[in-house]
Amino acid sequence: MTAANDAVRVRRTPTAYGELITLDAGALTVTAAPGLGGRLLSVTLGDSEFLYRNPRLLDDDLTPLPGVRAGPHDGPMADWLNWGGDKTWPAPQGWDGPGQWAGPPDPVLDSGPYTARVEQRDGTAALVLTSGEDPRTGLRLERRILLRPRSTAFGLHLTMTNTSAVERRWALWNVTQIAGAPPASPAGAEGVYLGRARSGRPSTVPLVAGTGRPQVLEAAADVLYVPHQDVVGKVGFPDSAGWLAHVGPERTLAQGFTIREGSYPDEGSRAEVWMECPLTEGLPHLGGLRPRDHVVECEVLGPLTTLAPGASAALEVEFGVGPSAGPVRAVTPAGYWAGPLRDGAEGVFVPYTAGQLEARGPAGTQPLVLGTLEPGRACGVRLPEGQEYYGRWELTAPLPGGGRARVARITVGESGIRTHFNS
Repeated sequence: MTAANDAVRVRRTPTAYGELITLDAGALTVTAAPGLGGRLLSVTLGDSEFLYRNPRLLDDDLTPLPGVRAGPHDGPMADWLNWGGDKTWPAPQGWDGPGQWAGPPDPVLDSGPYTARVEQRDGTAALVLTSGEDPRTGLRLERRILLRPRSTAFGLHLTMTNTSAVERRWALWNVTQIAGAPPASPAGAEGVYLGRARSGRPSTVPLVAGTGRPQVLEAAADVLYVPHQDVVGKVGFPDSAGWLAHVGPERTLAQGFTIREGSYPDEGSRAEVWMECPLTEGLPHLGGLRPRDHVVECEVLGPLTTLAPGASAALEVEFGVGPSAGPVRAVTPAGYWAGPLRDGAEGVFVPYTAGQLEARGPAGTQPLVLGTLEPGRACGVRLPEGQEYYGRWELTAPLPGGGRARVARITVGESGIRTHFNS
């Protein structure tokens, strides 16, 4: 039996557009609005909010402001009710033909009502949000959000199903909106970090220039960095290693996802970053879109998949949240690293669940406990002095669902210490 205080709690709150459904795992809570396109509107850790939501449309209770009418709507981008939050769309986006998704806005997948059901088992809770059947794309979308007690991570399992009578070819596209900021002076660590796979694919591709294209810098040999900046535009990342993270002034939101072989939309992009800054006029070449706030979109894509009638395809994204402790060096299934491990193997690890960070070396060496982990709390890491470390050491941490995962590998040799991260 699972004790009541050891289980994810579910709250359902009536609203003008249906209801809000909150999954509460203790410190971490997520709140979804099935009636607003199946969006997540809030992800909080303690009192910290991680998602952007539009203050011109919603109040602090996630209720539409006076004069704002929720419901399915269509038209040019200037007419889009961008509530904010986290949502799922089909890709590629475009307005040139039936093989492109001509949104947002969109009356079914983006702004239409989703049905909702809650599944609870062994202390976990899953919220399953399902769209209507969209006649334009031939798709039905499903978003399954899973929380475990005492964890600062949650899973998002996405499925698209062809409900039409003919073959369709689409990719799943998940869009997470986060509050951005003007460029920092002096430059800090805030912005988006993305892992590189070094696959031979292009590191970046320019995709959309609203007022320009976001600048991308190299934070490390295998990490790219998109700082906060005053620009409206998008860049794609064909060489993504399957993780990205947004670092704010106090909070970091990390995402991990599986890279699969195949053709991807947007010139092969596995991940994308869209940035907005306030404008005084709409952009004619973007349907009159006029951003009012600094917003960062962290976007994850699946491969383009040809779906026979009734067939489905899936994409899984694992989210983790915690404090900002500097540039993100890597995201693993058990937590994220803030800053590289330097000489002496120093670093900061932010775990998603409680336990111990352990190091195991070559045969004959004693395992080491490098730190006691609390979910969502930064843990300073340093190999203890006074011990010989020659050879290869594996660092492991507990997973939210049980078991352990390798989160780093340290090789100590004549040339010094080298650290390799899981990506």
